Amino acid sequence: MACTTILVGRNASYDGSTMIARNDDSGAGHYTPKKFIVVRPEDQPKVYKSEISHVTIPLPEDPMRYTCVPNALKGEGIWAACGVNSANVGMTATETITSNERVLGADPLVVYKEATDDAPEKAGGIGEEDIVSLVIPYIKSAREGVIRLGALLEEYGTYEMNGIAFSDVNEIWWMETIGGHHWIAKRVPDDEYVVMPNQQGIDSFDLKDALGSRKNYMASADIREFIDENHLDLSMGDFNARLAFGSHDDADHVYNTPRAWYMLRYFNPHAAKWDEGETDFSPMSDSLPWSMIPERKITPEDVKYILSSHFQGTPYDPYISHGDKTQAGAFRSIGVNRTDFMGFIQIRPYMPEECRAVEWLAFASNAFNVMVPFYANVETTPDYLANTKEEVSTDNFYWTSRMIAAYADAGYKTCQNHIERYVITVGAKAHELLNAHDAEVKAAVDASKSPDEIIKSNQQANEDAAAMVKEQAGKTLSHVLYEVSNAMKNSYARSDA
Repeated sequence: MACTTILVGRNASYDGSTMIARNDDSGAGHYTPKKFIVVRPEDQPKVYKSEISHVTIPLPEDPMRYTCVPNALKGEGIWAACGVNSANVGMTATETITSNERVLGADPLVVYKEATDDAPEKAGGIGEEDIVSLVIPYIKSAREGVIRLGALLEEYGTYEMNGIAFSDVNEIWWMETIGGHHWIAKRVPDDEYVVMPNQQGIDSFDLKDALGSRKNYMASADIREFIDENHLDLSMGDFNARLAFGSHDDADHVYNTPRAWYMLRYFNPHAAKWDEGETDFSPMSDSLPWSMIPERKITPEDVKYILSSHFQGTPYDPYISHGDKTQAGAFRSIGVNRTDFMGFIQIRPYMPEECRAVEWLAFASNAFNVMVPFYANVETTPDYLANTKEEVSTDNFYWTSRMIAAYADAGYKTCQNHIERYVITVGAKAHELLNAHDAEVKAAVDASKSPDEIIKSNQQANEDAAAMVKEQAGKTLSHVLYEVSNAMKNSYARSDA
């Protein structure tokens, strides 16, 4: 899938939280309705069977409860996308990434093959459809997530190149698949943030640490031999994983690197020369940093803004209304029309474990939607987010958000003020609800309330958040529908006498 990811280390965030977020975008030519649910231990299968690759994998006996955002419609598997388990470990998967011919020739992807008259069916490896379901129920730290998924990749392989984020209250790890069976992973520095378009991203990589103490790096056990035997190291000095494993195609300079450029430019406007004239980095730079220390602490609103962006303030904005418009829409925006949802996981060290993990969700195109926080320590999710079906309906958040986006895009100039008010109103009310419920949970923990009581309280807080956004989404839909109705081609000013 075409996606964009941002990871924020705990010392780079506004409140000491680890924060990981990803836009889940459909491939070109279709949209994928999504829903927000809880998977209980008794609902997790004992044996996993992939729809796409037909691979069968036995699972451990002791799964944990977890949230996820799977496909709402059946037919292509689960695609759980992101979630948090009952140990307060978050995961988002996956960011489809690129590679090069040398890597894919050295370790071919494990692709499913149908049975023929001459040969039986051959299962493929694991992929985005499978990864969250196979990993998140069984890990108690971000580091454990890398280790479990690494073992699965080495045993079963994969049919696609992917990047995966894991987070707990202390750490964030970013993992990238390398060919069919190899992988690397790097711990996000606590005081830095990471930007990831659909491109292999890790640059500097310490192979000695990855194959030794594994303090900040991990990799498949034979990664050094794989690199050496296939002459993959292109570095003139210290090993650079992006040079070895990544791509630098012309297509990257339209589709991928401009997104990374814009995100880095936003968080570090004074650290480099970003714009026209003499620049340090341009939208076509192949050497953009994988991570940087931001010039100020990063908030949830920053994460939402950057994952909603369409090159505002640059000549590349497809909505630009003045000046030279010859470059408008030249690059692939971050907040595109075919975003299905944004999942943003915030794990807060200052809160009790009972409400430590908050999952912010937004559906449809981020340029026109809002994000809403939900507590992850729950047994159920609000119907407004869980009931997505094939039929278009204002009874769920997914379809309401997609309708708002389509109308607001069609009437961008007249609708944008309604979207701005929607974002500010929902954002303020979301923080108000969080603050109130956080205080309730702290009091409940101090009063030694039972875990079940606190879970029910979290569920009620989530219901309150869903009711709030349903009301505000309904109002906004009414406003934008009115604006685009006024712009219809068959409009006429005179009323009937």
